[in-house]
Amino acid sequence: SITSGVNTSPFGGKEGQWSTSRQLRERLLRELETDVALKVEVDGDQFIVSGRGELHLGILIERLRREGYEFQVSRPQVILKEVDNKTMEPFEDLYIDVPEQYAGAIIENVSGRKGEMKNMNAESGMTALHFLIPTRGLIGYHNQFMILTKGLGVFNTLFAGYKPMVSGLNMRERGSLIAFEPGVSSLYGLLSAQERGQLFIGPTISVYAGMVVGENSRDGDIEVNVCRTKQLSNMRSKGDGVSEHFDTPRIMDLEDAIGYIKDDELVEVTPQNIRIRKRLLDANDRKRHQRQS
Repeated sequence: SITSGVNTSPFGGKEGQWSTSRQLRERLLRELETDVALKVEVDGDQFIVSGRGELHLGILIERLRREGYEFQVSRPQVILKEVDNKTMEPFEDLYIDVPEQYAGAIIENVSGRKGEMKNMNAESGMTALHFLIPTRGLIGYHNQFMILTKGLGVFNTLFAGYKPMVSGLNMRERGSLIAFEPGVSSLYGLLSAQERGQLFIGPTISVYAGMVVGENSRDGDIEVNVCRTKQLSNMRSKGDGVSEHFDTPRIMDLEDAIGYIKDDELVEVTPQNIRIRKRLLDANDRKRHQRQS
């Protein structure tokens, strides 16, 4: 399930044709007439949309975006059950076929997502792996799997049932690079920001304070000023700026963004752009909330 609602960012209402809570509610309820696997719960001005996995919900979000709707969505959450006063979560059988040289990286990655290896078979340069893994651990896994296996791996999943909830599951160890102030990104500001990690945007992109513009290379969030411009002066030096190189940013599509975000982040979906932002845009509000929690 995901929680969707009206876009509350500073760019809210500027890029979509339909952006109010009433319009989004009517469209989601209309979708229920044709999609029997979908469930919509109204919670004030937010809507809890439940479906049959990331792909099902991702297709719905993309369809609404192309129809001109503008809204924001949260990180997908698995649907839990209470059995004998115990919290149960869904588990899945994960079957992976990869070339031998990538098997070690896959085993390490899946183990970090609380996957338990059930079987391993190596034959003719290929390795077949079988894991039992919480469905929570598979959220956002497709993109990582493609990177780790260079696109040469294949994986399939099969629902295995509900089992007691596991603890200590942390799917993202790195923090975010957050825009410090509103404005338009400049190459000068991006060159200094890319030293902190992988960027998601290029030059001349409109940003606002609290918008996620990249992934930190370490744990924890960092605020960066991607709008900073070079001070103009009459001083010149030989070779100034020759060694500077701007790395190609990692452009996040809808599927990547939904699987990437943490619980304190949202994906802003508009017909023109996909943006990642913090729930609390103000830096002081984020620090206050962190101290309280």
